[in-house]
Amino acid sequence: MHRQAGFAYLALLLMVAILGAGVAAVGPMWAAAQQRDKEHDLLHIGEQFRRAITQYYEGSPGEKKYPPRLEDLLQDPRFPGMRRYLRKIHFDPMTNRAQWGLAMAPTGGIMGVYSLSPERPIKQDNFPLRLKHFAGKSSYAEWKFAHEPPEQAAPPPKAQTAGSPKPGMPLQQK
Repeated sequence: MHRQAGFAYLALLLMVAILGAGVAAVGPMWAAAQQRDKEHDLLHIGEQFRRAITQYYEGSPGEKKYPPRLEDLLQDPRFPGMRRYLRKIHFDPMTNRAQWGLAMAPTGGIMGVYSLSPERPIKQDNFPLRLKHFAGKSSYAEWKFAHEPPEQAAPPPKAQTAGSPKPGMPLQQK
């Protein structure tokens, strides 16, 4: 009887060891999947902030201005009625806090947000065109979701003189 109990005990230990190895193998894959989900959420939430800041900036009465506080995206104090650009200040999925890094505009105000997480992103390429500058970044804190105002209009082309070649025409050799 003791021999059978010893065998059952060894079989149980072997099964626990196999299960432990399986869990150890699946753990990193599960953690990577969780991080990818958080990255996806960060990209979505960051784009919501960027769009809201763009709407605030573009909807400015008179001179274009950025919001001085993120809370101004919830209710724009510049207008008498209710004007919202965001429904709530979202949590940063990487840090799980409602605290964001703020990209300040040179003229004042908040032109963008970024995560405060120093972790290295799993996603390193294949970003949408608007976010192509995220490629190869070493931390989520480098993923800046910011409104970029359109470039100033280019100066008009210089007037052509009678002897100068027209654009696109080859120069004649003498």
